Amino acid sequence: MSAPKKTVRRSLLVTSAVLSSIALTAPVTFAAPSPSPTPTATPPADMSSVGGARLGQPGTQVDLGSGAPVLPKDITARSWIVADAESGEVLAAHNAHWRLPPASTMKMLFADTVLPKFPKTQEHEVVPSDLAGMGAGSSMVGIKEGQTYTVRDLWLGVFLRSGNDAVHVLSAMNGGVETTVKEMNEHAEELQALDTHVVTPDGYDAPGQVSSAYDLTLFARSGLQKKDFREYCSTVRASFPGDTKEKKGKSVRESFEIQNTNRLLSGDSDIPVYQGIAGVKNGNTTNAGATFTGVAERNGRVLLVTAMNPEKHEHNEVYKETAKLFDWGFQAAGKARPVGELVAPKSAAQSGGQSGGNGSAGQTGGAAGKASGSPVASASAAGRSGGMGVAFAISGGVLVVLAAAAFLVNRRWPLPDLVRRRSSRP
Repeated sequence: MSAPKKTVRRSLLVTSAVLSSIALTAPVTFAAPSPSPTPTATPPADMSSVGGARLGQPGTQVDLGSGAPVLPKDITARSWIVADAESGEVLAAHNAHWRLPPASTMKMLFADTVLPKFPKTQEHEVVPSDLAGMGAGSSMVGIKEGQTYTVRDLWLGVFLRSGNDAVHVLSAMNGGVETTVKEMNEHAEELQALDTHVVTPDGYDAPGQVSSAYDLTLFARSGLQKKDFREYCSTVRASFPGDTKEKKGKSVRESFEIQNTNRLLSGDSDIPVYQGIAGVKNGNTTNAGATFTGVAERNGRVLLVTAMNPEKHEHNEVYKETAKLFDWGFQAAGKARPVGELVAPKSAAQSGGQSGGNGSAGQTGGAAGKASGSPVASASAAGRSGGMGVAFAISGGVLVVLAAAAFLVNRRWPLPDLVRRRSSRP
């Protein structure tokens, strides 16, 4: 298939997928289940069908087309998903809607909810109440009472060091933990992430706090619409403010380096930097095990992969399994038939529905694509390098104007070039 035809096909898939999301009308699908105190030992036989009926079935869901490679055999994650970030097509999944403890991957929802509220240059002096209520053994970036930090400092602490202290300070700025948790739950519902129930904003283990590989992928996809989110989650290392000390009669603010704990981004002794990686967020707690959502780009295609709690407990196992799923996804793209889709937010779906779209939640991206019309929306060259504007190309002289156009209508995010072009690390 030629490049122009591929672009047309992907645009049709995206546009129809956005429009078809409004057709999720079954009450059982939209009603978020009551959170259970602890996750089940095995996936439920009947899970949510948001994004397509197959995604609600236990076990591995994949539809290999001609020439598509087989899935890697040694994936032990209890739940995982491989999706095209632009079209929303789910290429393969395993227990996608299994509600499990998310650990610090929940911070993606926290960031997507709170990040737009404060300019990055805003400063905040930390008081003792800001740091109250953190769980024992929390991961921290090293925030000190009485010291002043910019909002940018705090977000780097959230993304690079998974700092629960940074989360609590930002939550305090946002009206407190209770208010922030409420807003996160409301935002999860808006994103149609109905497997998710937030108890703590930092993802620390708490009874009833659950999400799913499907929902975590929705959080990443939504967050990556935001330039600052992309910047923070793709930063490998940064300087972080330390203590203020007196030196030669002057107050001097020291600093120290922090490094991203996402090992596909920063690398480690047993795992190289993954080619094309550009974020997103990792997590690890006693109850959740290791969790990770990543985004990577190769040859113009952007994939999202989420893996939750590998049964194999080797060092960096969640990253190794994610890398294998990325490898498979890039090889299978255009060959494996989609088994579901990442739905658009409710507001985008409803706005799109008013434009005359139709379809059903059970449709996969491919089926939806066949039902769509001919207009094509494509990214401009400027859209690649920065900014969130969408340039529309006209096919057949007809332009479809959607209120949902801002939500990934065949437009690549301007992923950081220095990150995505890095091929490996010793």
